[in-house]
Amino acid sequence: MDLKVWVDDWQMQCCGAPFSVGDEVSWTLREPDTAWLEAVLDKDVAGGIGGAEEHHGGVSEDAVPTVGTVVAIHAVHCRYAPLSDEAGTRLVPVAGSGVVDTVRSADGWIPDRGDLRFAGYVVQLTGGQGAR
Repeated sequence: MDLKVWVDDWQMQCCGAPFSVGDEVSWTLREPDTAWLEAVLDKDVAGGIGGAEEHHGGVSEDAVPTVGTVVAIHAVHCRYAPLSDEAGTRLVPVAGSGVVDTVRSADGWIPDRGDLRFAGYVVQLTGGQGAR
């Protein structure tokens, strides 16, 4: 199994355990928010993400965790801008503003880079087993 997984910054900060390249992880995955990822990242990168780590619901209670070894971690930063619509005003990612940096470990607390805010990680897993 080779799988790219999206890990939201807020999921990691709330409930995630730190991990590093070489660590074995066991994660519950949901379908990734491809539209959001494609707004931030290159479509080739976003389209290659096969799951998103989830701690807060949206997956069946009997979901089998995906187990694998971390072979690469990429921190993602992007710009946000206000959008006003019928739901009110909210911050949304600026299309094409994603910047990807390779890191060796992840704890959810990567500093912002000027107006680029830390958004999450793209993690490459290999080996192991699971639902995906």
